[in-house]
Amino acid sequence: MKGFKEFLLRGNVVELAVAVVIGAAFTNIINAFVKGVINPIVGAFGAKDLGTYSSCLKGPCEVSATGEVTTGIFILWGSVLSAVLQFVITAAVVYFFLILPMNRLAARRKSLAEIQAEAEAKEVVLLTEIRDALVTQQR
Repeated sequence: MKGFKEFLLRGNVVELAVAVVIGAAFTNIINAFVKGVINPIVGAFGAKDLGTYSSCLKGPCEVSATGEVTTGIFILWGSVLSAVLQFVITAAVVYFFLILPMNRLAARRKSLAEIQAEAEAKEVVLLTEIRDALVTQQR
């Protein structure tokens, strides 16, 4: 039981749980954005719902009043297009609002660390010169 408790309280497990919860909430936001903004924009050029775009592979294709395919084979390419748009939007938001700022922050931290390391190296050289000068002066 002690090992299980340590496993659960490890930072990685807690961070992963938080990431899953945030990811689920983020998925809802993206889905709402696609349904509320992207689909109406696409609807200006065609149907308001991308899911309605389909093609008949083997006809004649007939759909009942309940939406079930009664004859033929439908290819629902509109649903695939909607999923691709959701993926692209999610990837863009993650990249532009998470990855890009984190990379910039990491670059700043790296440059600050390099500047600090360079200053420390100069300080060591200066202290070495002072020490050598004092040793020479004492002789």
